[in-house]
Amino acid sequence: MTNIPETGRSPRVQIRLVVIQVLVLSLLGTLGGRLWYLQIREGDEYAKEASGNHVQQVVQPAVRGSILDARGVPIADNETRLVVSASRTDLMKMQDDGKAVLTKLAGVLGMTPKEVMEKVRLCDAKTPQPCWNGSPYQPIPITDEATPKQALQIRERAEDFPGITAEPQAVRRYPSPGKANTAQVLGYLSPVTDQEIQQAKDTDSPYLRSDQVGRSGLERQYDKELRGKAGVTRYEVDNLGRVIGQAEADPAQPGSNLVTSIDARVQRVAEYELNEAMKEARKQHDRNTGTNYKADAGAVVVMEAKTGRIVAMASNPTYDPNAWVGGISAKDYKRLTGKSSNYPLLNRAIQGQAAPGSIFKVVSSAAAVQAGYEWNGGYDCSSAYSVGGQVFKNFESQSHGAISLGRALEVSCDTVYYRLAHNEWKKDGGINPKKGQPKDYFYKAAHQFGLGKETGIDLPNEVSGRVPDREWKQKYWEANKDAWCKTGKKDGSYVERISYENCLEGNKMRAGDEINYSIGQGDTLVTPIQMATIYAAISNGGTLYTPTVGKAIVSADGRQVSEIEPKSHGRLPISKATRDEMDQALAGVATRGTAAWRFGGWPQNQIPMHAKTGTAEVYGKQTTSWFATYTKDYAVVMTISQGGTGSGASGPAVRKIYNALYGVSEDGAIDKKRALLPEPEKSLPKVKADGTITAPKISKDPAKDQQATKKDKNAPDDQQQPATVTSPSPENRDTRRRRRGKGCRNGRRGSRRMLT
Repeated sequence: MTNIPETGRSPRVQIRLVVIQVLVLSLLGTLGGRLWYLQIREGDEYAKEASGNHVQQVVQPAVRGSILDARGVPIADNETRLVVSASRTDLMKMQDDGKAVLTKLAGVLGMTPKEVMEKVRLCDAKTPQPCWNGSPYQPIPITDEATPKQALQIRERAEDFPGITAEPQAVRRYPSPGKANTAQVLGYLSPVTDQEIQQAKDTDSPYLRSDQVGRSGLERQYDKELRGKAGVTRYEVDNLGRVIGQAEADPAQPGSNLVTSIDARVQRVAEYELNEAMKEARKQHDRNTGTNYKADAGAVVVMEAKTGRIVAMASNPTYDPNAWVGGISAKDYKRLTGKSSNYPLLNRAIQGQAAPGSIFKVVSSAAAVQAGYEWNGGYDCSSAYSVGGQVFKNFESQSHGAISLGRALEVSCDTVYYRLAHNEWKKDGGINPKKGQPKDYFYKAAHQFGLGKETGIDLPNEVSGRVPDREWKQKYWEANKDAWCKTGKKDGSYVERISYENCLEGNKMRAGDEINYSIGQGDTLVTPIQMATIYAAISNGGTLYTPTVGKAIVSADGRQVSEIEPKSHGRLPISKATRDEMDQALAGVATRGTAAWRFGGWPQNQIPMHAKTGTAEVYGKQTTSWFATYTKDYAVVMTISQGGTGSGASGPAVRKIYNALYGVSEDGAIDKKRALLPEPEKSLPKVKADGTITAPKISKDPAKDQQATKKDKNAPDDQQQPATVTSPSPENRDTRRRRRGKGCRNGRRGSRRMLT
C-alpha cells in the first residue's frame, strides 16, 4: 500500500498549479477587460483623436484693414513683400538646433549667422534685444525684404533649407503721405504672445498664432476691427505627411478700414511747424539760466471746435513707425527706448503732463465768477503781491492798475488772480478751514472743466493730469511724509526748506498753494489734449466734446459703414454771458494783448482769432511754452518743454498752422485755393465694392512741402489724383532703409515756489 496519488504529484505541487492557473486566468481577464474598454466603450473617442492626428492646419492671415485720413488717403496700409521665415519647431528637431541651416541661410540673405540666430531666439527677462516675443510655434520672419533671387534660391534648394520658407506676404506699411509721419497716433504692431492667445481664446475675437497685434495708438485701439479673421484650411494627411483630402476650410475675412478725422496735409504742417519752432527756440538765449533754451519736447493738437474730432496731432521727438515692420533692430530699439532717447514713443499730446501756466486762467476766471466776483469789476493789477513776507511778482513786474477780469486775461496779469485766490482761501478758513466743507471754488472749477481726469480720447494710455485739491494733498502727504521729514531742514537749501514745510503741514492747503495754483503753477498738471478740449468748448458755446480720432469703421467691401459720432461729456460751468465775455477777452489777447504781436495782419473781421499765452515755471528746468487758440472752426494748442515763453516759442508755429488751414498770407490776404481745410471735412471717402478707395494723392517731395510752408505757410500738395488703398505699390528698394539686422517687435510734479 502507498499514499502516493495516481497522478504521481504531491498535494503541494497541485496547489501551486492551481494558483498559477488562477493568475493566468486573472491576467487574461484583465487584458480582455482593458481591450473591451479601449475598443468598445472608448473606441469612438480614441478614433476621433486618432483622426485628428492626421489633420494639418494651414493658416492664411487676414489682410489687415487700412487706416485712412479724412479724405481717404492711406496713412497705414499693406504692401506685398517677399518674407523669409523659419520654423523654430523644425529647427529644434535637428541635432544642432538648426545652426547649420541658419548659417547657410545667412549667406544667402547677406546677413551674419549671429543676426539670423538672434532672430529665432525667444525673448525673456534675461535675453536682450533682438529676440522673438511671439509664439515659438509660428513661423518667425527673418527678413521681409528678400529679393526674388534670394527667394528662388531657398525654394529651389528646399532640401538644404528645411524649416525655411520664402513666400509673398502682406506686410504693414506706414506710407507717410506728404511726409506726414503721424507715428504716435498710428502706433505699431508686433506678434501675438501665448498669453494673449490664452486670454482671448473664449472671446468673440480669438487670436491665431500668426496674428499681429496693435501695441499702441490706433493700431491698438481699433485692433479688433482692423485685424479681420484669418482663414484656416484643414487637410487630411497620411502617416508620411501626404495630403489625402481636404477636411474643411474657413476663408479669411479681411479687416475693416478705419477712416479718421486726421487730414494728412494739416498733419504734415503741424509736425513741420512744431519741429521748426523747437529748432528756433534752441537758438534763443534764456537769461534765467544763461544758456540757450533746450526745447527738448513738444506737442500740438488741431481739433474741430464743434465736434472734438482731431484734425492733426503731433508729438516731438518722433520716430518712423516702419522701424517696427518685420522686427526692430537692437540699435533702433535702444534709440527709441534708451535713457538718452527722450522717449519718442510717448504721445505727448495725451501723455505729456506739465504745469499749464497762464492758459489756465480761463479756469480761474470762471471760478472767480462762480465765487461771486463781477466780470467787469475793478481788480488791482499791481507789479507784485506779498503774502506772509513772500513776494509773488507779476510777469516782468508789470502794473496795469485797476482792470476787469477780461483785461486781466488780455494782459495775463498774475496779481489779479493772486488776490482773488488768496481772498477765497481766507474765506474758506485759511490753513485751518472752518467746520464744514470749504467752498474751494478754484479747485472745483478745474474739475468741472474736465481737468484731473482723462478726456476719453480713442487712443490708449491717456494720462489724467492733476488738480492738487485737498484730497490729493492729503494722499500725497501720506505717501511722502517720511521722506520729507528725513531730508527737510528748516534753514537748509531751497529744496530742504520745502521738504521741511511739507513734513510739517504738507497735507494742508496753504496760501501759497492756492496763489500758485490760480495761475496754473505749483502742483497742477495738464495735457495738451485737455486744454484743446477746453478751448474748443469755449469756441462752440460751452460743450465739452470727447476728443476722437476715429471717424468711421468701413467694411472691406464698403457695404457696411459705422460712423463714430461726436459725444459730449459735459458743459463748461459758465453762463452764456460769461462765455461771451471770455470769448471777447480772448479775442483781445490776439488783437491787443500778449499774443497781438504774433497775429499782426490777421484778417480778424473775416476769421476772428482768439488766443491765450502761457509760460509755466518748472523747478530745475527752463520754462514751458504754451499757446492755446481757437476760431469758430478749430482749436489749436501747442506746448514746448523748456522752450521759453508762450508767444515767443509756440506763437509763430501756431500762426503758420492757421495760415495753412485758411490760406492766409503774411499781409492778411486770404487765398481760398491755397487753403488746406477752411472748414472741417464732413463727408466720408467712398469705398468701392472691390475694396478700393479713390483718394487724392499727396506729394512726397519734402523740399516742395517745406518751401511752400516757408513761403506762405500753406502746403499745396493736393494733386487730386486717384490712389488705390488696397493695391499699394512697393517703395523703391534703393530708397527704402534696409532692416537686415532686426530682432523681435515687441510725472513729474509741477514747479513749487516758496510757500507760506
